Amino acid sequence: MSLSKEETRGVGQIPSGLFIVCARDGEMIDGYLASFIQQVSFSPLLLALAVKPGRPAYDLIKAGRPFSINVVGDHDSSFLRHFWTGYDPDLNPFREIPHTVEESGTVTLDGAKAVIEARLVGSAEPGDHLVVFAEVASSRILNDEAKPFVHLRKSGLEY
Repeated sequence: MSLSKEETRGVGQIPSGLFIVCARDGEMIDGYLASFIQQVSFSPLLLALAVKPGRPAYDLIKAGRPFSINVVGDHDSSFLRHFWTGYDPDLNPFREIPHTVEESGTVTLDGAKAVIEARLVGSAEPGDHLVVFAEVASSRILNDEAKPFVHLRKSGLEY
């Protein structure tokens, strides 16, 4: 069934956060702006995230590499500009964005509200995005005062 943007405006009102999902391969860090992320289980602690094929970090996540989900806060969204439309891999934005490579190999953006470290445990591809089920290895708050950035879309057919 094909719906118009007008017919999917209600779906666009499902609130989500904004996140920078990062994965690393040696010295190369990839990341992308995500909004389709949700907790889906308490035990084990699982998240579901939708990843569009071709996004930076897609292949690393799909291969089972540990990855980080950096929760964007309302206190500092300056690093978002690097991810709005994607980026040229030769001009990797992580050269300019303050970050820390954790002992686990994941990447924490210094300006994030919180960070979650996870690893793929399953996936499904029911539509144009891969739905990744990831088990949380750790999570922590980086800025107690900030509130998570809340994102609403104009329709269910666009980011």
